Amino acid sequence: MNATRDENPFELAKLAAADIAAQTGVESHDIALTLGSGWAKAADLLGETTHELDATGVTGFSKPALAGHVGTIRSVLLADGRRALIIGARTHYYEGRGVRAVVHSVRTAAAAGAKTMILTNGAGGIKRHWQPGQPVLISDHINLTADSPLEGATFVDLTDLYSSRLRRIALEVDSTLDEGVYVQFRGPHYETPAEVKMAETIGGHICGMSTALEAIAAREAGMEVLGLSLITNLAAGIQKTPLSHEEVVEAGREAEPVISKLLADIVEAIGARA
Repeated sequence: MNATRDENPFELAKLAAADIAAQTGVESHDIALTLGSGWAKAADLLGETTHELDATGVTGFSKPALAGHVGTIRSVLLADGRRALIIGARTHYYEGRGVRAVVHSVRTAAAAGAKTMILTNGAGGIKRHWQPGQPVLISDHINLTADSPLEGATFVDLTDLYSSRLRRIALEVDSTLDEGVYVQFRGPHYETPAEVKMAETIGGHICGMSTALEAIAAREAGMEVLGLSLITNLAAGIQKTPLSHEEVVEAGREAEPVISKLLADIVEAIGARA
């Protein structure tokens, strides 16, 4: 069911959370994960999937426009008894449905009780030593969409938006993880070499088309945020061959077993320190 622009986005999120509770019988979830390109198989390793919903049957969600996103919402029972809400239905800014639609999944997760939001994506890397298939932590972001999910006089502190506590836990799981600043462009075209050079000049290390707006909405909702990018290719002008979505999907497919296990281990470690 699609949202109209004049509907209160927080009330819509409450309706979506109520739909999830009604369809799963699970009243509350503890942690939520948005699984971007290459990360989908992590859901199978987290625990027992007790319910899997078609996202289009939940208020405000629509079918993903992008190959590599599964279009489902799953309720997973973790080994320690916590509940994870797995979002495989991401709306991208470039779809033109508005920022409210982009962050609806995050607000739904918050309304469903989640206190931790893990955002993942596939993205282009600017650091020359990174390799396709390499996961990196997001330490901060630069939002180049010229937009925000916050409306009106809503002032939210974004210091430590990508939780240093959660990043420390992730580094305890895998000390080889590198970090970088994520730059969200509007898309859907890939960045030009000049735009990548600009992103690097202003402090960026990762180029993508998601995550930053979602992270802002998660912070507004009071959630603790962890972000991870799968480097699917080096960014334009650094990589000498043309970029393609097929390349992104293939890199994600090849990296899936390793990054899925990594993400499952991080979720387990977060629970152990809760």
